[in-house]
Amino acid sequence: MKYVYLIRSKQSPGQTYVGQTHDVQKRLAAHNAGQSSHTSKYAPWELVAFFGFAERVKAAAFEDYLKSGSGRAFAVKRLW
Repeated sequence: MKYVYLIRSKQSPGQTYVGQTHDVQKRLAAHNAGQSSHTSKYAPWELVAFFGFAERVKAAAFEDYLKSGSGRAFAVKRLW
């Protein structure tokens, strides 16, 4: 199972991140431990939502969509 997850900085709520992983809780802990250069300066992070996909390709497509212009608009309106 592959998961697409959305996290938001607790310090700077305007900072958000979308990613994918096999283990959401482990990945969130890694973000909060500063193990990602993209998110380390905005730690700690909170999990906002996650979506499970049986196929890796579909998870990647959904992540790409959420990072696109229309996907960001969707996420702002419906997910964040």
